[in-house]
Amino acid sequence: MTWLCVTLGVAIGSALLPLISIEVFLLGLVTSHPGMSPWALGAVIAVGQISGKMLYFLAARGSLKLPNFLHRKRDPDAEVSPRRALWLAKTARVRGWLSRLRDRCHRHPQWMIGTHAVSSLVGIPPFMATTVLAGLADMSITAFVTTGVIGRFIRFTVLAASPALFAGWMHLHHH
Repeated sequence: MTWLCVTLGVAIGSALLPLISIEVFLLGLVTSHPGMSPWALGAVIAVGQISGKMLYFLAARGSLKLPNFLHRKRDPDAEVSPRRALWLAKTARVRGWLSRLRDRCHRHPQWMIGTHAVSSLVGIPPFMATTVLAGLADMSITAFVTTGVIGRFIRFTVLAASPALFAGWMHLHHH
């Protein structure tokens, strides 16, 4: 039970800070504790990951007020610095692409649900990116949680079972 609680904490942490790899943690855990249930680990990680990503989803949706230091303060009468003007010019294409993508997501919500589901399962496109995009596209919380938990549960249950499956396969083919 202690390891499941630790796993939940690492899963939440990895959802918030992408530098933490829940995959590496999970493989290390199941290798050193082979008796752990892949089903329980998959469920705990899925809940932890979606709980952590919920902050990004809600912030992108505008449902969560971000701290003031994260908001850019602009004086509408202030002159734009040359550096800022250059940055705006360089990022105009990306901003336009994101705007068109957001509009497409609003027109075709099933596309965003499918993309998020695939991302939660295989990690491509990156799960962090589809989490934020789902929030920007105003995906329903129910769809976000359902697709995310199911995909993450399958992904991490299979990953948790993989060392045992690999060891069993190696044992069969070694004899």
